[in-house]
Amino acid sequence: MKTKELLKISLRQNAIFIPSEMITNDVKNLSGTTSVLLANVSKLGFTFSESLLHALNNVSPNYKIEVLEVLREVLGTDKNWTPLVKEWNVPTGESVLDHILTYFWNVLGVKNGTTLQCGHIIPDNTFPLERYNGCPFCGTPFEFGKLENIGQGSKLKVLELWSERDLNDFYISLLQSKTALDATQVDSLKMAMQYLPLPKTEVAMKETLMLVIDLLIENGKEDEASQFLKTPTDILRYLWYKNTGMLQIIEPKTIIKRTSKNAQHFHNVLDTSAKARIASKKDLKLKYSRKECLMVANWLNNMNLDVEAMCEIMHPKRGMWVRFIRALRLAEYSKRKGFKKLNFLIDVFYNQVYDVWQSKVDSSRLKFDADKTFALLKQRPGLFARSLFSNMLWFGAEETIAHFEEIIDKVPARLVFTLNMYAQNYFDVNIQRSVKPLGGTNKRIASNQLLKLYDDNQLETMKIQIEDLTILAMKKRFASVSNSNKTIYIDPQLFNIPVSIGDRSDTVQDLPVALMGTRFPIEGNEVRLFMQWGKDLPAQHLDMDLSCHIAYEDKADICSFSRLTTTGCQHSGDIRSIPNKIGTAEYININIDQLAKANAKFVTFTCNAYSNGSITPNLVVGWMNSKYPMKISERTGVAYDPSCVDHQVRVTQNVAKGLVFGVLDVAKREILWLEMTFGGQVVGGLDFKGVQALLAKLNSKLNIGSLLQLKAEAQGLTITENEIADEVYTAQWAMNPAVVTQLLID
Repeated sequence: MKTKELLKISLRQNAIFIPSEMITNDVKNLSGTTSVLLANVSKLGFTFSESLLHALNNVSPNYKIEVLEVLREVLGTDKNWTPLVKEWNVPTGESVLDHILTYFWNVLGVKNGTTLQCGHIIPDNTFPLERYNGCPFCGTPFEFGKLENIGQGSKLKVLELWSERDLNDFYISLLQSKTALDATQVDSLKMAMQYLPLPKTEVAMKETLMLVIDLLIENGKEDEASQFLKTPTDILRYLWYKNTGMLQIIEPKTIIKRTSKNAQHFHNVLDTSAKARIASKKDLKLKYSRKECLMVANWLNNMNLDVEAMCEIMHPKRGMWVRFIRALRLAEYSKRKGFKKLNFLIDVFYNQVYDVWQSKVDSSRLKFDADKTFALLKQRPGLFARSLFSNMLWFGAEETIAHFEEIIDKVPARLVFTLNMYAQNYFDVNIQRSVKPLGGTNKRIASNQLLKLYDDNQLETMKIQIEDLTILAMKKRFASVSNSNKTIYIDPQLFNIPVSIGDRSDTVQDLPVALMGTRFPIEGNEVRLFMQWGKDLPAQHLDMDLSCHIAYEDKADICSFSRLTTTGCQHSGDIRSIPNKIGTAEYININIDQLAKANAKFVTFTCNAYSNGSITPNLVVGWMNSKYPMKISERTGVAYDPSCVDHQVRVTQNVAKGLVFGVLDVAKREILWLEMTFGGQVVGGLDFKGVQALLAKLNSKLNIGSLLQLKAEAQGLTITENEIADEVYTAQWAMNPAVVTQLLID
């Protein structure tokens, strides 16, 4: 089990981990088992680098089997990939009239027709039943096939060798990451912490720290964990993480609202939102043992902060703190001997005899007292950076920039980069911005109304001021680091990969990871979307929908369960019930030439939960792409080929109703990987302008190549055209965003 999990971690980084003790020989000639492994892996769309092939040749056959099993598990070769329709690339000709006629046939109990396993009677001359693997009326599958057409991919992905050192370096890089980890990184870190000893290194992010604290407490090291808890917010974050599994402090009302909204249904009789609200409230109830109460009481009592400062930090989440104080019986523990500070804290907190910094800022800002406002903001550089743009519009750009220059060196590097990236969009009065509220779905918001007070030249000047200021600050930080190297190589691909800042992806990438904003070129004329769900679940009604939204210059179209055939797109049929344990699948074929001929601009890939609740966990969505035509099984309609998979993600969070997982640019013939949650039972709930706002946000991001160019310029490094250089930065290096964040110098 240990090696399997560690293999999964390495596979996400385009590598295979082999412990050194397992390499027992140094044989050069390929053994029979290695040749068979290589052949099987190539059918899955992978091959091995020379060093990895040599290492695999010298490990036991059992480990080779384990490598193959992990690849097959990740690619889902043992799952059911059978769609509802056989040869679904040819339309069945079914219509709404067929569904209406079948409905009345069954309501009236007419016996004329074919009775299926599910009990439904299909009238003659309606659905062509010989074309279906299940019931065309209720979407229940009866027949299941295996993968037939595999190994059709036009290029193989090369896997590299990982040693213990590589694995440990990756482990440390996750802990040291200067930006919040996404779902894939969090999952990898949890697996690493489970099987490897915790390295002694500084943890850079609070969210990452919660995972470390949780590990220490599970191992009975509460005192060791307490040294990492510097503020009451750290304690609240840990307690909330243990209660909800969320590393961000999302308000209970937000979680309840999302859960309730996900349980809404088009048909009132199927709406379970009221029940979901009650169940969610029950799930969020707090209950602690005496041991846990004492542990938290000691943490607060021994904290090295003034009581007034602690109360001010607790104030923004006052409602949550009141609940926790009651559940943890802190009032009771505060009366015990030795808990004098805790007693004083609760007294000050409940009586609100403390000042709140934010209220002072808001008050002086409303009074238009610039000196006092900036004096307060300088006390907290991070918050000054976050409110910089709005303060420029409120007090004027020159004065605000002058004050901000004084403390820019104290601002975290990730915020400096963010300012540089988002200034272009913020100061454009015509652009709607994409935002994701804490615990919510992606939304678009109108531009700041104060922008209308300024003319275009003034706004352009503000953009330039921000860009000049932040680039100068970044160069100063790079220049402050001594570097004896003379040359640097920057892979051209790095100019297409954005720096990962602020992208907390909620899906897990089990195949080699890609950053949001990564572009995948299309080799042939066809893209095939796929969705698989229901693995290991008992047979039940569980309706997930694969859809796409097609945007034209002057209109929009969709391809979904309600419109199986449309220009350039063909759906494989709507499955609404899953078979026992093996899951089920849906596909959409996208013909790019047909879409280009019809002047389509973008195709947005989405999946939705039509059933009550959110998208089912472990649902997998992605797309396939190959230079050569991808076959569809004539016998069963199975159209999945692991060797053609470009990208796939697995849903782990249970708060999304709808998910955008990619956008095809028809003219450029490339797919942009992005993740955008939205609230909608069907693709019709997707706000395409919201997608455009997110695309604008991703396009504004600084790419890794440009960041390295800044570093080269600041440190006097000569950029070479080949990998013979003192510092080498390749696309493989950039696959670990946590390593890339080490360029953000604080």
